Amino acid sequence: MTERKGGLAAAKQRPAPRRARKRDADASRAAILQAALEEFSVYGHSGARVDRIAENAGISKPLIYDYFGNKDAVYAAALREAYVQIRDGEEELHLESFSPSEAIRRLVHFTMQHFWEKPWFISMLNTENLRRGETVQDLHDAADIQSVLVTKLTEILRQGAEAGEFRDDVNPVEFYIYIASLCYFPVSNRFTLEAVFKVQVTEDWLRDRAETAADMLLAYLRKSPTA
Repeated sequence: MTERKGGLAAAKQRPAPRRARKRDADASRAAILQAALEEFSVYGHSGARVDRIAENAGISKPLIYDYFGNKDAVYAAALREAYVQIRDGEEELHLESFSPSEAIRRLVHFTMQHFWEKPWFISMLNTENLRRGETVQDLHDAADIQSVLVTKLTEILRQGAEAGEFRDDVNPVEFYIYIASLCYFPVSNRFTLEAVFKVQVTEDWLRDRAETAADMLLAYLRKSPTA
């Protein structure tokens, strides 16, 4: 009986398997990044506090510094995460499974919905623009993160042109800027729109705006270039 207890005690003292430790580390990083997104989106870069990030993430403050470093490093990681989240969401649309026109329509609807459901994305962009892009230009893989969408959109536009649905002179980066612009404004300015124009900015209203935006963008794609 004594040996058995000793064996159990020894087993309890063994270090956790490497895979389990990695899962715990990944979960901790994810919790920190989500708490950081919410913290920086509410308080901006200057007003954000690592103490609150730690509290909301359920992680010790020293552990945050171990994972990321100082507050600027946490902000950079959160900003990167904001871009990763929207690109991951676009991947889940499987746009290659649809016709070019339907793919564009689904991308527009997703973009509007993402801005609405994840308000920290717009807030993070606003903060970073106030900082004149100081952090995003130093993210080592920022171009790689965006290139996934650009590649996919390039292929959709190419297929649409080959099928005779779209014009063949559309720059995919500029076209995505049109998409983001039409979806960004109604969400980022919801409170002033409601106050000044008495518009009730609801999820249903935004869904209608997304449908109208998709119609406009598809009309642009189908319009013959002027001579």
